[in-house]
Amino acid sequence: MDSAPGISIRNLLDQAPEGSLRTLVGEGAVGVLEVLDPELASLAGLRNLAARTLDPERSLRDPDVRNSLIDMLPLPKARELSARLGVRGGKTLYRDLAAAASAKDALPVLMSFFGVVVDPRAGGGQRPSSMEVPPTYGLFDHQRQAARRVHAALAEVPRKVVLHMPTGAGKTRTAMHVVAEHLSVGGPSLVCWLAQSAELLDQAASEFEKAWGALGNRPVALHRFWGDHSPRLEEARDGLVVAGLGKLHSLSQRDPNLLLKLGDRATLTVVDEAHQSIAPTYAALITALHTKRPRNALLGLTATPGRTWADVDADARLAEFFGNAKVMLEVEGYENPVDYLIAEGYLARPKFRTLNSESGLRVGDADIAAMADALDLPQALLDRLADDQRRNLRIISTAEELLNRHKRIILFATTVGHARLLAAILSARGHESDVVTGETDPASRERVIRRFRSGNPRPMVLCNFGVLTTGFDAPATSAAIIARPTRSLVLFSQMVGRATRGTRAGGNAEAEIVTVVDPQLPGFGSVADAFTNWEDVWNER
Repeated sequence: MDSAPGISIRNLLDQAPEGSLRTLVGEGAVGVLEVLDPELASLAGLRNLAARTLDPERSLRDPDVRNSLIDMLPLPKARELSARLGVRGGKTLYRDLAAAASAKDALPVLMSFFGVVVDPRAGGGQRPSSMEVPPTYGLFDHQRQAARRVHAALAEVPRKVVLHMPTGAGKTRTAMHVVAEHLSVGGPSLVCWLAQSAELLDQAASEFEKAWGALGNRPVALHRFWGDHSPRLEEARDGLVVAGLGKLHSLSQRDPNLLLKLGDRATLTVVDEAHQSIAPTYAALITALHTKRPRNALLGLTATPGRTWADVDADARLAEFFGNAKVMLEVEGYENPVDYLIAEGYLARPKFRTLNSESGLRVGDADIAAMADALDLPQALLDRLADDQRRNLRIISTAEELLNRHKRIILFATTVGHARLLAAILSARGHESDVVTGETDPASRERVIRRFRSGNPRPMVLCNFGVLTTGFDAPATSAAIIARPTRSLVLFSQMVGRATRGTRAGGNAEAEIVTVVDPQLPGFGSVADAFTNWEDVWNER
């Protein structure tokens, strides 16, 4: 056995054959690189690209990448690793190593063997599931007016209302004032804050700590109930429960009585991204909480108070769920509050332009039928778009153009693989780029996002799919490339909103939004009318 302990991932890549590197980088990315610059797809170029794009800890957590690294190990190193993992050497050594490396307790061994040191500021620092929040958190005039109208609506039967404010206008902060006043006046009392994504849930919990610290009148409890957080909700009596809708649904299936008991104590239920409320599973949960007692109240939060662009029946059901009552941000002298928010610097002034992809995609009768039956584009179509080389070349060209005048750019990709491919190509061409998807583990996601939010002056592109449309706040982001076609105005509006924080919110005076338009597919090029699209199904309060 080689006496040297382990091997670094960089050294392993320097010894790897071209075929292994092509597999690791991805044939799609290699194909685009060969068109852009053959030197980048050479053996040396691939080694450099793999070393730049592979985050060591993430690589060891990702089964596919981890197995590729194990397959690259020289035999003496493979035997050394087998000794550390307790694997018997034999004809199936590499296969046995891959199996042993998938065990939960194998990660520390792998990290030691490959010389990976974890950033002490990320991962592991998980906040407690339950904590006591001790008793400066102001509102702008337009936010205070909205909060007062919400309070008035919740005081009247049926005690239901939606707060409708554009992305970046401070929905969460405004709602936290409502929550703090509700707890202060009615305590001891319990408020349930519900959302679907971890980003929104974490944002809500963090905001409550700030809000109650400035506005509270007594110590209360904050319970986080999503992901790995599992406090004893039966003990929640006074404070805020921030709960994931999926996890709460699982709990209700195991213990329906606990949900009813929670409804006995939850005098206010807040639903972030309220347009999701009428999904059958979630509607049952929300109803169980806010109808358990006559005085229980329900508050929805959204920038897009509808389910779709044109399904009036679905939008009407959503409005009915909230008693057809909505508080919309209003500013005297402005017909549309978005104009005011832009004029006063709360939102960046968006400059929309479209990029006609002219892809080789051909939409057949089966595709058209699938689109007709779905709320959004079928996955099979998105997969085909992700593999379109001509489309990808235009996206890369656009990203490089934006990097000449923007420090932080967010790119919404078509699929998980597409996000990885685009990030790899940008990195190969010498740009700062990283990727976050729904498959990224929480510790790695935290590190990538912290780097994107940092004050590092070097421009950076963050490629993503399936995340960062809600609950993600990086005010320095001044440009977005929307390469994911969608029929959902809600989703499109959320993507645009990631780049439109104004100067008064720590952002920018202008934002550049580039939408990749595939001529044969439905989509949007602007959201100028989005804020008032659903007004015909709501009553203003």
